[in-house]
Amino acid sequence: MIILDNVTKNYTSSVVFEKFSLHVEHGEFLFVTGESGSGKSTLIKLLTKETDVTKGRILVDGKDLSKMKRRDVPVYRRNLGIVFQDMKLLEDRTVFENLAFAREVIYGCRKDTSRRVASILNLLGLTRLHKRYPGQLSGGEKQKTVLARALMNDPAILLADEPTGNLDPDSSAEVMDLFEMIHKRGMTVLVATHDLSQVERLRHRRLELTQRENCSCMGSGLYKGCTSFTS
Repeated sequence: MIILDNVTKNYTSSVVFEKFSLHVEHGEFLFVTGESGSGKSTLIKLLTKETDVTKGRILVDGKDLSKMKRRDVPVYRRNLGIVFQDMKLLEDRTVFENLAFAREVIYGCRKDTSRRVASILNLLGLTRLHKRYPGQLSGGEKQKTVLARALMNDPAILLADEPTGNLDPDSSAEVMDLFEMIHKRGMTVLVATHDLSQVERLRHRRLELTQRENCSCMGSGLYKGCTSFTS
């Protein structure tokens, strides 16, 4: 499903990854942990093609991102559900309208949009919030709405970057339980997080990105020994 093959990623003044390899199976749940600056967000950006590898290649569902033309990126992203810490909900639209808009941006006006919104809200236990605006929601409710929006177009892969970063422990557990439920329905899930309590509670495979002294890369263990897997 997701393959990183000898990936090197350089920015102007730093090397984030060097000869980094990773294989995520179809239907797997993978946590990515590590300190700030270790490469978690860069990994998400590589997978969403917000940035490109310097060397190596990334395959997602058989598609080589290094060979993908810019005009094909929007179509590729339709297969991804993306959840960010900065929620970016439309403040002047209700929860229902935020979800409907996400679908209409991709497909235009469709007769099944309202039914799809209702189905996702019901799945995540958010039906009672459908008429509320983002300003009327708690932090946990906002993040659940962002997750619901990410699921609107039935993606095969769900990517999340610090989805519980601003939440209290109870809200964090509720949000992560929804990720777990979605995973059990067959979706591939990759979550970058600092929240080790949730990582330990759910006990999925974990990729830890670490920076060692005099090592600016996030290698794959095989190359630099800067990254470890735990289960």
